[in-house]
Amino acid sequence: MIRIAPSVLAADFSRLSDQIAQAEAGGADWIHLDVMDGHFVPNITFGPLVVAAIRSCTNLPLDTHLMVQAPENFVGRFRDAGSDYLTVHQEACTHLHRTVERIKELGAKAGVAINPATPCSVIKDVLGDIDLILIMSVNPGFGGQAFIPATLRRLAEARRMITESGRDICLEVDGGIDTITAPQVVKSGADVLVAGTSVFRQPDVAGAISALRESFEKQ
Repeated sequence: MIRIAPSVLAADFSRLSDQIAQAEAGGADWIHLDVMDGHFVPNITFGPLVVAAIRSCTNLPLDTHLMVQAPENFVGRFRDAGSDYLTVHQEACTHLHRTVERIKELGAKAGVAINPATPCSVIKDVLGDIDLILIMSVNPGFGGQAFIPATLRRLAEARRMITESGRDICLEVDGGIDTITAPQVVKSGADVLVAGTSVFRQPDVAGAISALRESFEKQ
């Protein structure tokens, strides 16, 4: 099953509840929340209060991507706010396994993200503990960036790692996902597609999600 996780980073925050409702109507599977701290990445977005507000207006799983330094200091607060998946960056964790274990203790699904220049092999030793791998297809920090083509090779490598592990691990991709790149990443092994600009910056949010799904289902 291929899941679509619209990223609210690209949404109109003045009518966020309505935009999420439109995404649900279009068949969104998860809601993706990009949390940025101005340190690990140059941008600043939102914190647990906004996540709690989003939790109050949807029953869809909340897929929270922590682009923050020392994420172990924040996972509890974002879990309390209603996050179902908590994904941390390998590059931001001094003790990755400990942080993953903490997420699991909190009752959330644990994900690990890696940047475009980080080899997939760095997460091999935590495959037995995680529920999700997030391959960044742009450098994190801003929405609307162009897809990095080498991501396709990295997705294929991550998919092989998952298959060899024998575990049911989601393979998510984030950055530059639209009706052109979606079929390519699905073919390379991705089963969760994060899409921001190509969904929330369109006049018809529900229609944009439907078009995105049609793009890979018809291949």
